[in-house]
Amino acid sequence: MDQFPIPDASRRSALRGMAAAAAAGGLASLLPASAAARVEVAKIAFERPATRAGVHPFKVALPQAALDDLKLRLSMVRWPDQETVTDWSQGLPLQRLQALVEYWQHGYDWRRAEASLNALPQFKTNIDGLEIHFLHVRSKHPNALPILLTHGWPGSIFEFMKVIGPLVDPTAHGGKAEDAFNVVIPSLPGYGFSAKPQAAGWGLPRIARAWSTLMDRLGYHKWVAQGGDWGAGVTTWMAKQHAIGLAAVHLNLPILFPPPLDGAPDQQEQAAIDQLTAFNNAKSGYAKLQGTRPQTIGYALADSPVAQAAWIYEKLGAWSDSGNDPESVLSRDEILDNITLYWLTGSGASSARLYAESFSTDFSTQKLDLPVAVSIFPGELYRPPRKWGERVYSKLYYWNEAARGGHFAAFEQPQLFTTELRRAFATIR
Repeated sequence: MDQFPIPDASRRSALRGMAAAAAAGGLASLLPASAAARVEVAKIAFERPATRAGVHPFKVALPQAALDDLKLRLSMVRWPDQETVTDWSQGLPLQRLQALVEYWQHGYDWRRAEASLNALPQFKTNIDGLEIHFLHVRSKHPNALPILLTHGWPGSIFEFMKVIGPLVDPTAHGGKAEDAFNVVIPSLPGYGFSAKPQAAGWGLPRIARAWSTLMDRLGYHKWVAQGGDWGAGVTTWMAKQHAIGLAAVHLNLPILFPPPLDGAPDQQEQAAIDQLTAFNNAKSGYAKLQGTRPQTIGYALADSPVAQAAWIYEKLGAWSDSGNDPESVLSRDEILDNITLYWLTGSGASSARLYAESFSTDFSTQKLDLPVAVSIFPGELYRPPRKWGERVYSKLYYWNEAARGGHFAAFEQPQLFTTELRRAFATIR
C-alpha cells in the first residue's frame, strides 16, 4: 500500500534493535498500549449505502512498521532553541510542541482513530484518473437530504467526525427526523487516503467537477454542499459550475474579498479590511511558501513527524477560537488524529501543492446565482460583512453569526455547526 511508507533497510534494522530492547524492558515506554484495550468507537445509527458501479469499499489497515517508524523518529527529534518572545509571534512555542510530541510518542493510539474510521462506510472510486477516498453515511430516516462536506488545509475528514452522528441520526442528537442528512465526505486529492495527483492541473475547478461526478455516481439527483477553507473554494466552484443536482450551498468561510467600495468603508467593512491586511502582513507566510515552493517544504514534512506536527498545530492554535490554546477546544487525541493522518499518508507535499494550483487564482470571489447560506464564526481568519455577500450572491438566503467557533467550525463546535446546517437547509428540502 503506497500510502503507508515502509521504512528502508537501515531503519528496519534500527526498529529490530528497538524491539529487542523493548523486550528486555529498556524501551517499553516507546510502544503503544494494547490497541484492543484502548479502542472506543462512538456508535452511529446508519444504513449501509447500496452497491454502486465503480465504487468499492475501503478499510484503513496501517502496517505496524509505519507506526513503529513513527515512534522511532519521535524518539530521535532534535529540538531548536526556544523562541525569544513570550507569545506566538515567532511561531509555535517550543514547550507547547514538546508537550504534544511527548504525548504522541508515549500516549497516543492511532488504532483508536483507525477503528473510528473503519466503523463507518468508506469507499474509493476513480474519477478523472484519480482514486478518491470518501465516507458515505446514509440516514435511517426517509427523505434525508444528501450533503457533501469538503474539508480544507490543514484539516481532513477528521474535522467532520463529530457531526456525522447528529447529521445522519438527528433524533438521537436533539433534532427531528426531518433534519436528517445522507452524508458524503471526500478526502481532497493529495490528502489522506485519496491518491496524489501525478501532474499539475488538480485545482479547485477540477476538484469541483470531480465532486459533481461523485454525487452523480452515488445516485443523488438533489443535494447540497458545505465547506470552509479549501472546502469553501470547492463548494463555491460547484455552485459556479451549476453542478447537476446541486440545490444550495453553505459556506463558513465565504470567499468575499473587498469589492469596489461606494465611498469610505463603514465600520464593518473597515474591520474586515483590517483583518485581511493583518493576515497578509503577518500570518500568510505558510500560504506563500506552499503556493510557490510546495516541494521544498515537502521534504521537511515527509522526513520529520515533528515538522509535520508543528506545521499543523500552529494553525490549529492560531485559527481556532481558542486564544492560541487549541487543546481548550480540541482534545490532544483529536489534534493528533489529524496530524497523524497527514504523516502516515505522506501528504505534506501533495496537500501543499493545492496552494500552488489555486491559491492566487481560483480562491477568489465568484458571483453565484445558486442559493447560498453563510455562517460566520467569531474566531474566523476574517469576517466579511453581509453587504459584500449580497453584492455577489444573488440568492443569498441565510446569513448568521455564531456565538463561538473559529476556522475549524465543525471540529471545534460540532453542536453549533450542526445547528447552522439544519437551519440553513431547512427550506431546501
